[in-house]
Amino acid sequence: MSQAPNGDFQSIFHDTRDLTPFRDGYVRTPVRGLADGVGEVLSGVLTGRDPARLSVLGDVPRLKRLSTKQAKAMHEAVFTSSEPDRLISLGRVYPGWAGLCYVMAGLLAYKHGGYLRASELLRRGLTTRIDDDASQFSALYLGQVVTRVEVAERIEVPVLFSEESVFLALAHCLREMGMIESALEAVVGLPPSLPSALARCTAAFALDRHRDVVMCTEGLLNTDDLSAALLLIRARSQRARGDFESAQAALKEVLRRRKTSLALRNDALTDRALLALDQGRRTLTPRSKRPAPPAELEALEVIRKDAEMRRLWENDFRELSGE
Repeated sequence: MSQAPNGDFQSIFHDTRDLTPFRDGYVRTPVRGLADGVGEVLSGVLTGRDPARLSVLGDVPRLKRLSTKQAKAMHEAVFTSSEPDRLISLGRVYPGWAGLCYVMAGLLAYKHGGYLRASELLRRGLTTRIDDDASQFSALYLGQVVTRVEVAERIEVPVLFSEESVFLALAHCLREMGMIESALEAVVGLPPSLPSALARCTAAFALDRHRDVVMCTEGLLNTDDLSAALLLIRARSQRARGDFESAQAALKEVLRRRKTSLALRNDALTDRALLALDQGRRTLTPRSKRPAPPAELEALEVIRKDAEMRRLWENDFRELSGE
């Protein structure tokens, strides 16, 4: 939750910017993951680009003729190389560009699935100051670089190069390494958006901070798959807190929109079954509620247990005394 100037609280998932660096998110499934992998390889063959390189939205931006040798070397390392080591070496040669080199090397290592190395490079790049030429190069040429970041389990979002792409990638690396607290700290300061809220709530749920998840998602509606995934996390936090009615309402909202991803709808149905099981019910319909046992039966059960325990104690005593 964030506090507005008038004192009212607003949920952090509302993005008030006119333009955001995010493309449409999607739910990764085994079949879709295989299709995306094949599609990326075919696209690389048709466009002449190695799929192991950093992804670019559209064509690779052309370098200006009067660019410096640092800019030429950086442009070639970013758009034609698939090895993070090349960017690392470039950062050592040009210290003023080192921070940008480490960040881009970290994003490249993240694309290859090297979470430990990517986290080290990204953190080092974020703490290394760059000069004005490197900053200008970043603004002119890197805006089309796209990083597909996993913000929650099976939920990926393509993000244009920006503060969000770096910190969200870093948070995912830290989650994969089991450093959940650090992952949460990495996304706390990001501008409000659905992807950043998903990353934040995923880490908070893993840390059993269910109250934070509930406050963050208050008033959320199912408008797309990202919001549906966020509602699933909300329902699980409500269930962990014992608020079964609110959890049921969140799951109902996930199932309300027919175009919600089938994988998310299946997860919602599974969670509904678990919710009914927690309450000792077969379904969540009003008729399935089990009536409370009468007080007389409860007292009789207690008497039966006491009598059984006394009988067992007497048998043990006889065996010890040799009777």
